[in-house]
Amino acid sequence: MNFEANLKKANEALTKLNEEELSLEESVKIYKMGLQSIEKARLELEKAKLEVEKVDE
Repeated sequence: MNFEANLKKANEALTKLNEEELSLEESVKIYKMGLQSIEKARLELEKAKLEVEKVDE
Protein backbone atom coordinates (compact mmCIF):
# COMPACT_ATOMS: atom_id res chain seq x y z
CA MET A 1 0.00 0.00 0.00
CA ASN A 2 1.34 3.44 -0.86
CA PHE A 3 1.54 6.63 1.18
CA GLU A 4 -1.77 8.05 -0.03
CA ALA A 5 -3.65 4.80 0.55
CA ASN A 6 -2.31 4.54 4.08
CA LEU A 7 -3.30 8.14 4.84
CA LYS A 8 -6.78 7.47 3.46
CA LYS A 9 -7.12 4.38 5.64
CA ALA A 10 -6.01 6.35 8.72
CA ASN A 11 -8.55 9.08 7.94
CA GLU A 12 -11.29 6.48 7.51
CA ALA A 13 -10.44 5.06 10.93
CA LEU A 14 -10.64 8.53 12.45
CA THR A 15 -14.00 9.16 10.82
CA LYS A 16 -15.37 5.86 12.15
CA LEU A 17 -14.14 6.66 15.65
CA ASN A 18 -15.76 10.10 15.55
CA GLU A 19 -19.07 9.23 13.90
CA GLU A 20 -20.11 5.75 14.93
CA GLU A 21 -21.40 4.27 18.16
CA LEU A 22 -18.82 1.59 18.80
CA SER A 23 -18.02 -0.78 21.60
CA LEU A 24 -14.77 -0.22 23.45
CA GLU A 25 -13.32 -3.33 21.83
CA GLU A 26 -14.24 -2.18 18.33
CA SER A 27 -12.93 1.32 19.03
CA VAL A 28 -9.56 -0.05 20.15
CA LYS A 29 -9.38 -2.28 17.07
CA ILE A 30 -10.08 0.64 14.72
CA TYR A 31 -7.66 2.88 16.64
CA LYS A 32 -4.85 0.30 16.29
CA MET A 33 -5.55 -0.07 12.56
CA GLY A 34 -5.39 3.71 12.18
CA LEU A 35 -2.06 3.86 14.01
CA GLN A 36 -0.65 1.09 11.84
CA SER A 37 -1.69 2.98 8.71
CA ILE A 38 -0.08 6.17 10.01
CA GLU A 39 3.14 4.30 10.79
CA LYS A 40 3.21 2.76 7.31
CA ALA A 41 2.65 6.19 5.75
CA ARG A 42 5.43 7.65 7.91
CA LEU A 43 7.82 4.93 6.75
CA GLU A 44 6.93 5.61 3.10
CA LEU A 45 7.53 9.32 3.65
CA GLU A 46 10.88 8.62 5.30
CA LYS A 47 11.88 6.37 2.40
CA ALA A 48 10.98 9.12 -0.09
CA LYS A 49 12.96 11.64 1.95
CA LEU A 50 16.04 9.42 1.85
CA GLU A 51 15.70 9.02 -1.92
CA VAL A 52 15.51 12.80 -2.36
CA GLU A 53 18.54 13.29 -0.13
CA LYS A 54 20.44 10.72 -2.23
CA VAL A 55 19.63 12.64 -5.40
CA ASP A 56 20.77 15.91 -3.81
CA GLU A 57 24.22 14.49 -2.96
